Amino acid sequence: MDGAGPLVRSPRSLGPQADLRAAAIGAVVLLRERLGMRLGLRLGMRLGRAESLLDREPPPRLIAWIERHVPHRAGVVATALLLLGSAGLGIVKGGHATEVGVALGDSRNALANSIGFRITEVGINGRKQLSQDEVLAIGGVHGRSSLLFLDASAVRERLKANPWIADATVLKLYPGQLQIDLVERSAFALWQRDGKLSVIADDGAVLEPYVSRRFLSLPLVVGKGAETHARDFLALLARYPQVGAATMAAIFVGERRWNLRLNDGLDIRLPENDVGNALAALSKLDKEDRLFSRDIVAVDMRLPDRLTVQLSDNAAKAREDLFKDKKPKKKAGDA
Repeated sequence: MDGAGPLVRSPRSLGPQADLRAAAIGAVVLLRERLGMRLGLRLGMRLGRAESLLDREPPPRLIAWIERHVPHRAGVVATALLLLGSAGLGIVKGGHATEVGVALGDSRNALANSIGFRITEVGINGRKQLSQDEVLAIGGVHGRSSLLFLDASAVRERLKANPWIADATVLKLYPGQLQIDLVERSAFALWQRDGKLSVIADDGAVLEPYVSRRFLSLPLVVGKGAETHARDFLALLARYPQVGAATMAAIFVGERRWNLRLNDGLDIRLPENDVGNALAALSKLDKEDRLFSRDIVAVDMRLPDRLTVQLSDNAAKAREDLFKDKKPKKKAGDA
């Protein structure tokens, strides 16, 4: 036992080197197995996707057409438009459209004014009845307006909508000058209908209700249709100043003919036709016989071959008494 030959070692006596080698071999095998599993899984997934794409049914024609022709991100744009439309509908339904429009207009005008397009000079020609402030207010031009965004055509249409303005021209002279040329209507006569009194132009346009005494000297016409026929009739009446000076009002009767109401209340009933000759005869009668100073209430000239005079009540009674006094009395012996 004490050792005549070499010592033989047991397997456990191989030492740490053998243990390290075995561990390395085991790690390599395990790594290979795991890598193989991962690669197989990925390859299987890709093959499965390809098979699913191949096995999927083709989309409907409409969907295919949309996918082929509609640009990318069209859905985003459509959604944005839908939201904007909904917001616009809410503004209109809520009654805020005017306020929003004014706010947007003020914003862009403020921007234009800040870069040099503020209206700094306004010239208005042809105004007589309207003040400068009234003209600008009618045209919608205010202190926030900018020349850049001012709509000259819209200003002109607003001005022409005013009855005092027959025509208007609006010019924008950049960077900040606005020129307005007006053709105003003139007050021609007062027109009374249904108890309402208005100031009219010579074309019959109603300019404004009669509220100012500055129009008191205008001739007065009365009745339906008188406003459109007044110009021609008053021009004819002006040719006979003897009659015109005594006339308080011209009354259009049945939209066919005229009556004159004189200052003392005398009514002159003119014919429907040949009015000029009737006025000439009337003027002659007043010059020669002082017709307008007689105690009469009406002169009827409607019939071409006669003139009828209606006496006042007092004149009629005096005439009747006069005829009674002139009637011969019966003698005592007369049967």
